[in-house]
Amino acid sequence: MYHNAVTFQNAFMHAGTTSDTFLRDNLDWLGYASNWSKFTATAALGVIHKGNFEQGMVILGPYLPGENGGESNLAGAAYSEGGALYGLGLINAGVGAISSGVGGRTVEDYLRNILKAAQGEVVQHGAALGLGIAGMGGRNAEAYDDLKQTLFTDTAVGGEAAGYAMGLIMLGTGNDTIKNEMLTYTRETQHEKIIRGLAIGLAFLYYGRQDQADGIAKELLAEKVSQLSVTIPQLTLPQDPILRYGGVYTLALAYAGIPNNDAVRRLLHTAVSDTSDDVRRAAVTCLAFLLFKNPRQVPRIVQLLSESYNPHVRCGATLALGIACAGTGLQDAIEILEPMTKDSVDFVRQGAFIALGMILVQQSDASSPSLASIRATYAKLVGDKHEDPMARFGAALGQSFIDAGGRNVTISLQSRAGTGNTSAIVGMVMFCQFWYWYPLAHCASLAFQPTGIIGLTEDLKAPKFDFISNARPSLFAYPSSMKTPKKETTAKLTTAVLSTTAKVKARERKKAASEDAAEGVRD
Repeated sequence: MYHNAVTFQNAFMHAGTTSDTFLRDNLDWLGYASNWSKFTATAALGVIHKGNFEQGMVILGPYLPGENGGESNLAGAAYSEGGALYGLGLINAGVGAISSGVGGRTVEDYLRNILKAAQGEVVQHGAALGLGIAGMGGRNAEAYDDLKQTLFTDTAVGGEAAGYAMGLIMLGTGNDTIKNEMLTYTRETQHEKIIRGLAIGLAFLYYGRQDQADGIAKELLAEKVSQLSVTIPQLTLPQDPILRYGGVYTLALAYAGIPNNDAVRRLLHTAVSDTSDDVRRAAVTCLAFLLFKNPRQVPRIVQLLSESYNPHVRCGATLALGIACAGTGLQDAIEILEPMTKDSVDFVRQGAFIALGMILVQQSDASSPSLASIRATYAKLVGDKHEDPMARFGAALGQSFIDAGGRNVTISLQSRAGTGNTSAIVGMVMFCQFWYWYPLAHCASLAFQPTGIIGLTEDLKAPKFDFISNARPSLFAYPSSMKTPKKETTAKLTTAVLSTTAKVKARERKKAASEDAAEGVRD
């Protein structure tokens, strides 16, 4: 967990900067990664080099697998290969159909070939995630069919990624045939991972479809019986909430950026009435995707939910505030979250730390009076070995969000024109799934938006130019660099001599002197 936390910190703080010196300078530390930590660490290169389309294949080349699908003999190589494929998708997010890959083919074609040839589910997982993110919204029917074949192998890890990717490829199409295929398979497989991947994939399928999604959302939210009870009807089995979980996200994505009163009401009803903690947490979190254009309303709406007896509802409230109010520095949201950093439940504290980082990104001490104290809290928690692991993990992520992209990006789910930012919304939905699968946290980088001022000449070259700002410089001041604590050398104190000790020693000296005198008389 801590290795992953440092990996995410480095990735987010250097997102899009192409500066991977930390990894190169700490190869010994990187060598401690094993299995999925190695997958996550390799994928971090994709976050750091996000948007570097020309050099993406070159940078990740040493880690990418061969297209013949053969397994490497090196221990753990499959995890590096899978992570590199995922990272390649992050570099080329949404443009895989036009960015260059190998031999004149596109990145999307390269990932499809790897996916078809892959023999291990780790490489399948990385290739499927990479293909879904690179081809996001491209509606490539051939890529969809390749992912469907991977899904039908019914391997839990590979199938989960295929479920997410199928929805990403067909983002916003609302295709009934695809919906029926995905929904049918959720009732045929026994793997919870695959069901969850398909449930979120269905939500992506209905992104922005509004009323058209009402039918499927209602069907998913009404899902009560586990699929196992279909094959063994005589057994009384617990309810399977995963499809209801998908139904919540379907409703949120269908009305993303549109504060539809009916959708908000249904999410609030689910948040307080569902029997599953996971579904209730998701319902509260999803309020953010409806209300992010009106962030000032969100603290008022989730105030009571943040005080719920149920810790999962409280956790959902933290993420709702973080996502909806990201980059605003909204003091009303901070005032709700600060007490929650002292919650008795570790994952509620984790959510509060993550949310505070999102809200305070691109804020300075002058614009947000809470920033300095929250930075100090992060530093204290990250370095405290006795702190709860989940809270420390959340503090690490929150710290990295504040300093994301070299402190030159913000987190925003809408464009400057006020329309929904599809890539950012999708990225945040995928980030929320880190609850079940840590590597998906890298998708938060899709929501990072540069805040620098860039000027170009008619030849697309950067000119030298000046501009006037009437804001005081302190509003844009960088925070002071962290100082390594100096080792304090304590001066050695003189040993105290007790009065009784002095008297005893004086008697001993007097006795020794008298004995010496007696010896002299005898001589």
